[in-house]
Amino acid sequence: MTRTRCWFAAVALIVFLAPLSAQENKTVKLKVLLPREDAELSIEGVKMSGTGKMREFESPPLPAGKKYEYTLVAVIKPNNYTTITRSRKFDVEPGKSYDVEMLQNDTKSPDDIVIRWVPTPDDIVQEMLKLGNVGKDDVVYDLGCGDGRMVIAAVKGGAKRGVGIDIDPAKVKESKENAKRAGVADKVEIREGDVLKVKDISDASVVLLYMSDDLNLALRPILQKQLKPGSRIVSHRFIMGDWKPFKEVTVKGQDGDEYELKLWIVGK
Repeated sequence: MTRTRCWFAAVALIVFLAPLSAQENKTVKLKVLLPREDAELSIEGVKMSGTGKMREFESPPLPAGKKYEYTLVAVIKPNNYTTITRSRKFDVEPGKSYDVEMLQNDTKSPDDIVIRWVPTPDDIVQEMLKLGNVGKDDVVYDLGCGDGRMVIAAVKGGAKRGVGIDIDPAKVKESKENAKRAGVADKVEIREGDVLKVKDISDASVVLLYMSDDLNLALRPILQKQLKPGSRIVSHRFIMGDWKPFKEVTVKGQDGDEYELKLWIVGK
C-alpha cells in the first residue's frame, strides 16, 4: 500500500482534496484522550477547537487503499510554571477508527517539558547542600540552574566542581557572569541544553533540583541509569513519582516560609 502524508482537519475545515466518488472515499475517525480538559491539541499543525479530556475528530473523505501519517501535538499546562508538549505520530487508513492515548509520557516519543525558573532562596540552597552532605570531593550538578546560584554556592562551600545546565540562553549567560563575579568560574561549568537530553551526567555525585513533579518524573530514569550508586539527589519541594525519598525535611526560611526538601540516594 502506498503511504501519503495528509493535513488532517476537523469536518468544518475546507477539504482540499479533489472530489472522488463516494465509493472511493472514506474518512478516518479519531478519539483522542487527553490528561486535561484545557489541553491544546493540534493535528498536522492545525489547532483544533474545543475542550475536554476526550475529543473526537473525523477527517475529510480520503482515497481508500492508502496510508496516511498523522502527527498529533498536545500542549499541557498543569500549573503556571510547567509547559508539557506531547506528540504522537502514527499511520492511519481511511475507513478505520483509532483511539489515541495522550494521557502519559511515552518513552518512545518523550515529552518536551519547559519550566519557568523560580529561584530558591539562598538560605534554602544552603539547607539543600547540607541535606546532600556536599563535601570537598563532590561534583555537584544543578539541572535547570537558572542564575547558577546552587552550583556557585556548592563550590564556594567546598565542592570540587559544579555544573549547571539550563535551556534558556539568557540564564546561561547570567550564570556564567555570576560565577565570574563570585570568583569560582574556574570550578563552575555552565551548559546550555535540555536537561532531558543530557547525554552524560555520570560524573555527578550530587544533583540539585527545583523543577516540577512532571519534570522530576521524566528525569528519574535518566538519573537512575546514569548516576553511580551512592549519588545523592536533592529536590526542593517536588517528588519523583512513587520513588520514595530516603529522607525528607521541612525547614523554615529566613522569610518565615516553610520549605520541603527531599533526598534520594541512588541504590537505596
